[in-house]
Amino acid sequence: MSNVKDMSLADDGIMKIEWVQKHMPVLEHIKKVFEEEKPFEGITIGSCLHLEPKTVNLGLTLQAGGAEVAMTGCNPLSTHDDAAAGAAALGLNIYGWRGQSDEEYYQAIDNVLDHKPDIIIDDGADMIMHLHGKRQELLSNIKGACEETTTGVHRLKAMAKDNALKFPVVAVNDAYTKYLFDNRYGTGQSSLDAIMGTTNMLIAGKNFTVCGYGWCGRGVANRARGMGANVIVTEVDPIRALEARMDGFRVMTIREAVKISDIIITVTGNINIISGDDFKYMKDGCMLCNSGHFNVEINRNDLEEQSVSVKTVRESIEMFTMPDGRKIYLLADGRLVNLAAARGQGHPAEIMDMSFAVQALSAKYILENENNLKLGVMKAPDSIDDTVARLKLKAMGIEIDSITDTQKDYMSDWHAGT
Repeated sequence: MSNVKDMSLADDGIMKIEWVQKHMPVLEHIKKVFEEEKPFEGITIGSCLHLEPKTVNLGLTLQAGGAEVAMTGCNPLSTHDDAAAGAAALGLNIYGWRGQSDEEYYQAIDNVLDHKPDIIIDDGADMIMHLHGKRQELLSNIKGACEETTTGVHRLKAMAKDNALKFPVVAVNDAYTKYLFDNRYGTGQSSLDAIMGTTNMLIAGKNFTVCGYGWCGRGVANRARGMGANVIVTEVDPIRALEARMDGFRVMTIREAVKISDIIITVTGNINIISGDDFKYMKDGCMLCNSGHFNVEINRNDLEEQSVSVKTVRESIEMFTMPDGRKIYLLADGRLVNLAAARGQGHPAEIMDMSFAVQALSAKYILENENNLKLGVMKAPDSIDDTVARLKLKAMGIEIDSITDTQKDYMSDWHAGT
């Protein structure tokens, strides 16, 4: 069963899926193992992820392992309709299309949950939240879940702290091979790609402000610097602010940054990063965008209330004219610019190869250990990280040394060196 925009797009979608498969060698290796072992035989897996070719490849990997797979999108503007149609043609149960209303978005989540999944794979925790709030009759079916994002992990840890989380969740986001690579290199490249493709503007020479210096912020800041931008960082954490300064970036408050910034990107996972009076001080022509999970970091309502007119001037770009004539531009409605913007393609396949390999192996880990897992949020096992890293190195043709027994003994002997 599927509900997609246009099944006539399936052939185009399948070509794009086949393209990313050639650049996701770790996941392809896991898929071959799953085909032989069938670890998910008789299991249903429901996912709420960005519906695009790389994500479909994860679904196909789980399907190869014997799972019935039902998927929907985790952002109303990030679905690739051709990939969704292609996935449906390849036997996955797909519910979603680009431009869903809020009602349609949650209906699609319900459509996936109607399959009564045993395992959930989420991105932002919307499906898990909906399950706990509106579909509690299904909670007893769930063996466990995987969460992909920093934002989702924060939400789920808050639930666990309040004893509201009713099944174990593996924080895939906290795996080294996820956040060190996906968050830093993936978000860095894909965000800059989307900004440049959407605006057709030069990055070099511009004042480029990054709000937040977590792993995603670090990636964006470094890629912007590589493009020749004068990078400014804003932070609330003193250690991260100091790190940004030591990394060579200017650090200042948002109020000061908006006065001189040509481009501002929020990457915090928090609410109202740019809001209220910030827009009154903003430089004429400033372009605003977000690469955090939800469209709450830039307060669009505040911006619209202060403007005298709003006009779409280019696909995925709105122009807000202020009373004094200044123009402020908002990209992709403040949603994830690297996926929601018209030119947003998401992270490179080589990056998502590692992230989705962790997802696939974490789902298998949940199934194998369901009787031993405790309620709450846990980090993906280090053994999964190690496996994914070694498979990635092998695919890249890289060999590394192995520690010797003598070296192991030395490192474990507290008398060593005395």
